[in-house]
Amino acid sequence: MSDKGLSDEAAAAACKDGAPITKDFMMQQTMLRVKDPIKSLDFYTRILGMTLLQKFDFPAMRFSLFFLGYEDKKEIPTNVKEKTAWTFSRRATIELTHNWGSETDESQSYHNGNSDPRGFGHIGIAVPDVNAACKLFEEQGVTFVKKPDDGKMKGLAFIQDPDGYWIEILSPNNMASITS
Repeated sequence: MSDKGLSDEAAAAACKDGAPITKDFMMQQTMLRVKDPIKSLDFYTRILGMTLLQKFDFPAMRFSLFFLGYEDKKEIPTNVKEKTAWTFSRRATIELTHNWGSETDESQSYHNGNSDPRGFGHIGIAVPDVNAACKLFEEQGVTFVKKPDDGKMKGLAFIQDPDGYWIEILSPNNMASITS
């Protein structure tokens, strides 16, 4: 690699076809640990408009999982077995993991991956209008990392959830002008 990054040709050459079985694989979830599920559930449902698909409690291990996504509440099955299969068949969900008691532990916080040592960066949410979404976020008191007109990459924003994880706010129709 050069100081200009990986060339298009090198990137294409590095990509190989998966085994035939992988044709039915899909990206199903990204897990984020959360300190306070009440604050996080409020943020992801009220602020970002996601739906709580299903909650799982594991009392012996003292944690809960909350699966959220952009699904119609009316489509969620009521039968637990069907609901579980349905939840795990949704694309690109968020799994919020709450370790019981963390909400009252003043010293507890999670690394968001954007300070050293760097690692995980962000999740991305596509919206029809970045500016309209950001106006709503401002009205709701959301913390911004980057507003749409800030920096070199105009037209996209970064906000933070209650645990400090970054969320990119983008409009699919504007990405060609941002990435070229």
